[in-house]
Amino acid sequence: MHFELTEAQRSLREEARKFAREEIEPRARELDRSETYPEEILAKLGERRYAGLTLPEEYGGRGEGLVELALVVEELSAALMSVASSLALHLGVATVVERFGTDEQRDTYLPEMATYDTVGALGLSEANAGSNKLQMETRARRDGSEWVLNGHKQWVTNFLDADVVLTYAKTGPDEDAPHNVSAFLVPAAEFEVETVWETLGAKSVKSPRVTLSDVRVGDDRLVGEAGEAYVQRGTVHTGVNVPARGVGIARAALEDTVEYTRDREQYGGTISDFQGVRWEVAKMAERVDTARLLTLRAADRADRAEAGADVRRETSMAKIRATQAAVDNANDAVQLHGGVGYTTERDVERYLRDARLLTIAGGPNETHKNTLADAVFDS
Repeated sequence: MHFELTEAQRSLREEARKFAREEIEPRARELDRSETYPEEILAKLGERRYAGLTLPEEYGGRGEGLVELALVVEELSAALMSVASSLALHLGVATVVERFGTDEQRDTYLPEMATYDTVGALGLSEANAGSNKLQMETRARRDGSEWVLNGHKQWVTNFLDADVVLTYAKTGPDEDAPHNVSAFLVPAAEFEVETVWETLGAKSVKSPRVTLSDVRVGDDRLVGEAGEAYVQRGTVHTGVNVPARGVGIARAALEDTVEYTRDREQYGGTISDFQGVRWEVAKMAERVDTARLLTLRAADRADRAEAGADVRRETSMAKIRATQAAVDNANDAVQLHGGVGYTTERDVERYLRDARLLTIAGGPNETHKNTLADAVFDS
């Protein structure tokens, strides 16, 4: 068993880290404060084909795996979590097209998605379909050679800059669940924005609620087999980006705290000399390492698994551990920074606000605990 990255993986990580430190970190605080979409940063990531990181090279991607995705997302999230969110969710849409789309859909969408010239958004969650996506109310009705969609989607990250929304809708009766949901590539212009929420964190990338009213699309917009989209989605594991984002925030909180406590002087010495502080920082480091190991294990397991293999245990364990590590480390970072940690003069308050999303996004941790328990008892 080897716990070392390959030379290529280390090189990719350093490339991503250099980009994050030079292009994202200097602007992160202002992007968050002004709630400005990081368009230029994402465009530069597209130029480097990070937007197609795991897509095949024949479509302009970089042909990497989920371990590489986790490494890159950690670096981006350590600088500004919302950048990592935008890129990863876009790539998740592209992956569904690559895995289940037609040759024509792949040729049409993937080359420009790999460069972020075509931006994808995910339309899956709804007001009554949060943890239980099968309670979605959006429907697509067959009408001749077209599908007519009605309903709404919410938490549609990237929507305000998106070109297409991978939209999940019921196309069969509820008794056929889960084989009653289909996916469509709907132009973003066909939606109406209903609500753009003010959120605690992730302020630079909005995730609004949008509606569809008698929107017509042809069969060329249907991705995969009709009725099988929900089942097919369960075999896509780009969701490992969520714990990877948690690792990035947890690490950033640790690094900022080490730097601050080394410099902060009280009672004739630096506060990093105090045993209580040192133990807290040691615990933060432990959280980072265990979160990263679990996340990379989940990514590696998914990369190596045969199609349809069960990786619930690894992915849910990583999600629970890494996202909670982000919250705990950010909270401890604020505490150890003292009063200044509560101000926008430091980044640790942003880490805490952004981290709080991650125990909810990608399925709340409570649901993942159920999934993990099921996997344990089923093994």
